[in-house]
Amino acid sequence: MDIDLVLVPVDGSDQSERAAEYAIAVAERYDADLHLLFVIDERLHRNIENGDVSAAAIAEEHRAFTERIHETFREAHDGAFETSSATAFSETRLMQTPGSVILDVGEDVDADFIVVPREKGEEAVGRAATYVIEYASQPVLTV
Repeated sequence: MDIDLVLVPVDGSDQSERAAEYAIAVAERYDADLHLLFVIDERLHRNIENGDVSAAAIAEEHRAFTERIHETFREAHDGAFETSSATAFSETRLMQTPGSVILDVGEDVDADFIVVPREKGEEAVGRAATYVIEYASQPVLTV
């Protein structure tokens, strides 16, 4: 298998951190780069908009999470590490779901492999796992 770029969608949860660790192992094994995609859940977006949650606090949590993953990646492998973020829904695009967002980013960054957490509960990334497995054109590992 030829893998140049591994995509791992995360949401800051323990399960997504575990998925990132698996993605790092895949990147190391195949001498590939890693793209970390932060998926922002609809509820979180709404809470930020309503002022119930501090956008600055969420940004700091995401930055700290990303730095932990980046440090782990640097220790394991010398490939390129990129990040992006996306909102898991759209008020104007009816068919935008967490799964479609992950697959769209996968196509945009030309990912060859996707590692996605399969979480129980309401987190956007975990709910997206089944969709990603069913519709991805790349190989998918669920953790």
